[in-house]
Amino acid sequence: MLQKFFLNTVPKKKTSSNNLVLYDRQLVWLSILLMAVGLIIVSSASEPVSMKLFDEPFYFTIHQGSFALLALLLSFFILNIPMYWWHQISGIVLLVALFLLLVVIFVGSTVNGASRWIPLGVFNFQPAEFAKLSLFLFLSGYLVRRHEQVQESFYGFLKPLIVLGVMGILLLAQPDFGSFVVMMVTTIGMLFIAGAKLWQFLALICVAVLSVISLVLLEPYRMERVTAFMDPWADPFGSGYQLTQSLMAFGRGGWFGQGLGNSVIKLQYLPEAHTDFIMSILGEEMGFVGVLIVLILLLTLVMKAIYIGKKSLDKNMLFNGYLSFGIGFWFAFQTLVNIGAAAGMIPPKGLTLPLISYGGSSLIIMSVAIAMLIRIDHERRVNFKVHG
Repeated sequence: MLQKFFLNTVPKKKTSSNNLVLYDRQLVWLSILLMAVGLIIVSSASEPVSMKLFDEPFYFTIHQGSFALLALLLSFFILNIPMYWWHQISGIVLLVALFLLLVVIFVGSTVNGASRWIPLGVFNFQPAEFAKLSLFLFLSGYLVRRHEQVQESFYGFLKPLIVLGVMGILLLAQPDFGSFVVMMVTTIGMLFIAGAKLWQFLALICVAVLSVISLVLLEPYRMERVTAFMDPWADPFGSGYQLTQSLMAFGRGGWFGQGLGNSVIKLQYLPEAHTDFIMSILGEEMGFVGVLIVLILLLTLVMKAIYIGKKSLDKNMLFNGYLSFGIGFWFAFQTLVNIGAAAGMIPPKGLTLPLISYGGSSLIIMSVAIAMLIRIDHERRVNFKVHG
């Protein structure tokens, strides 16, 4: 079976029974290192726009540092919560996320034509980021409760897709097409790991592809992004402007870059340089080597999530295992979309680069997800009793 083959391809790690390590130290330091790299690159990329908007070169740096501190404090709190508790309240968390997605449509602040943020005074909260984690928590619990239905019944396979569809409608009303695609791909991956029949899996992929094509064709601005992505140099000062500037940033970077802080493209040539296109500035300043190092760090993070998920499933800790795989798929696909858009390989989707791009909601929620990963790995190592 394909699912078993995929699980068995994850490398195994030897541990010593005489020296039990209670958590994955490498995962902790890897996450902190990525956050530190993000803070440095955000500081460099945001300086020109920060001076223009606030007459203060480190406005975004200070905010990102505050978000990082809050994320670490919240993660420390999350580490002390047993995973069975998240299992029990996963349905409530999902309802809260749906409520927030509904609220943001009516009272959300609008930026660049999209109402995706709820103003909280200190910072703007993006419910879509919370919705991703809530969906994966709910889906993990559902796959535990209805494991046999998912494998044997089309109805059991269909029910989580209905939840995804409701979330998709609320996200597209903002609109936030990118977050919906991330949720859809991760849901497909989790159903695959849970043992969905191959024909159902293939049918779902076909429906997903057709849905994405239809959504692109229905909105002129999405179609414009696709055409600009296919040939950005046809209109380098119009629809292809952002992508051409991004490609020039990568081209200027070469092998070793222009040096930290020496980007020219960030001087208000490239919009969203500190958010969606932060990898372009990293490529210009740190070169191919810098980009490769960041990709290796992110890939290692993803592989650790998959490894923890596989080991948890081996110990029959199903909720923990499915959630670990979900987090791994989420981080992997969002990284692929962000870097692919910056490099001109796929149309831009407005998604952050995990732990690196500027944004409080993304940084905090992804840090919480990593804290859950560390907790899951801890429970696996100490044979923590799974309730419910």
